[in-house]
Amino acid sequence: MVRKSYGKMRGSRKKLRSKKINITRYLNDFNPGEKVHVKFSSSRIPHPKFHGLTGFVVKKRGRSFVVRVRNKKAWKEIVLRPEHLKK
Repeated sequence: MVRKSYGKMRGSRKKLRSKKINITRYLNDFNPGEKVHVKFSSSRIPHPKFHGLTGFVVKKRGRSFVVRVRNKKAWKEIVLRPEHLKK
């Protein structure tokens, strides 16, 4: 028998379904301090535990944005591309 997988992508079949992304999602611009919602598209996603969280933009880093989200009691800073963020 095959051993069950317990990787980080377990249970994420529906999150990874490819959806058409509009070009404006790639061109979004956010200012520091702005509230954003983390919603993954199917390309280059970070850990699925951050999907659906709301946080604040801290700064811009290249084409990406540093977003501070709350994970249980701790604040985490994750680097996300604009196609994974929504106002």
